[in-house]
Amino acid sequence: MSYMKDIAPLVDAKADQFCSISDKVWEYAESRFQEFKSCREEADYMESQGFKVTRGIGGEDTAFVCEYGSGKPVVAILGEFDALSGLSQEADNPVHTPIVPGGDGHGCGHNLLGGASLAAAVAVKDLMDQGKMTGTIRYYGCPAEENAGGKAFLVREGCFKDVDIAITWHPGFMNNVDTGGSLANFRVFFTFHGLSSHAAGAPHLGRSALDAVELMDVGVNYMREHMIDEARIHYAIINAGGTAPNVVQSEAQVLYAIRAPKVTQVKELFERVCDCARGAALMTQTKVDIRQVSAYSDLVCCDVIRDKLAEHLDEVIPIDYTEEELAYAARFRDAITDLDKSNLKAIAKKIAGKDAAKVLEQPIWNFVVKTDMGPSKGSTDVGDVSWVVPTAQAHIATLAAGTPGHAWQVVAQGKGSVAHKGMLAAAKVMAATACDFLSDMELVKAAKENWLEKLDGEEYPNPLPKDLKPEIW
Repeated sequence: MSYMKDIAPLVDAKADQFCSISDKVWEYAESRFQEFKSCREEADYMESQGFKVTRGIGGEDTAFVCEYGSGKPVVAILGEFDALSGLSQEADNPVHTPIVPGGDGHGCGHNLLGGASLAAAVAVKDLMDQGKMTGTIRYYGCPAEENAGGKAFLVREGCFKDVDIAITWHPGFMNNVDTGGSLANFRVFFTFHGLSSHAAGAPHLGRSALDAVELMDVGVNYMREHMIDEARIHYAIINAGGTAPNVVQSEAQVLYAIRAPKVTQVKELFERVCDCARGAALMTQTKVDIRQVSAYSDLVCCDVIRDKLAEHLDEVIPIDYTEEELAYAARFRDAITDLDKSNLKAIAKKIAGKDAAKVLEQPIWNFVVKTDMGPSKGSTDVGDVSWVVPTAQAHIATLAAGTPGHAWQVVAQGKGSVAHKGMLAAAKVMAATACDFLSDMELVKAAKENWLEKLDGEEYPNPLPKDLKPEIW
């Protein structure tokens, strides 16, 4: 039995409200741990819908949980609402046109992510009010997914300890379900302290912190040859020590992202990167402070939940797009770079083989991708939740084909009707899946058994430093 016929009308009945919330969050465009307006917008709405709302959970001012119903099972739907820095962009404009140069923008579609997850929870609650469902439904408003890994702090503080099932989704340009895997990820600041001096008059008296940063980066770049192929290490020099070349820089700072398929692998790479930093400090007679500010665990996908998401995804795809919406998507497909177009061609060949050309003609990929796309090369703090609760996530198309993530093109499409239709489809898929588990404790049991089998005796690695608190950096 599918609950889609019950859920879909409930989502559609309040579609204007859900789209309005998503659009407002798009406009607020608040980055990690600063999502005060976005948090209030969603939490206030959930209170108006009869949910019990607890704000400021897990030591995070902008995290909250909304609960309706009682007893077991407890099904959680995860939402996000943080934006990315530097991606301000006019809505519906396929030409790069920032609203505020250097301002923030929803370059990963989290306004839609939170909007759909919230809508799913409300639809399940409305079905409960009709007497067709029991148990407990929760919506978790999770801040700071980008860069800070907000959910890892919530997991550490026990915010999911009584949850039986966790469901989420992510916007993109394909419709599919995760088969599991994402890269675990540490974010670490390395700050070097040296001695300033006149670079021409007394260079021998100076000890350059910038030299130390550069030597560290060289060391890490040589290290790349001697690490597993699946690992990724990226860095950005945050503080180069000033703008005067005739002064030896007394302080410099670099931020590293260290990724690998497993947290244990990231921990090993982290220690090696730290050794590069210590070696650079020794070579330059400087000192280095090492501060880890976030950690993401790899994603453990529960096959039982995933299969239910896949069933309901087939019920909502294809979406009924208008000719105007297809033309809108075509403008954005044509706005991506040649490199992105080349990448899109490779993806189309992987999923469609000899029919790739037909797929590439479609400005929106309005079909369910059945091909296993393999583990994600990105990172998500949903991974941390998946280590303590059986979890799975879907991907729903809200963007023109080939739109790259973390780009201004995502921001530009974030308020369009194509995005709204994808968001509402995602809400229906998650709500119907939640109902499957709320109505069947045997299914909940099967999900837990599958999850434990996936863990294979491993326990949550809790990669956050014990003394680290959620912070704006």
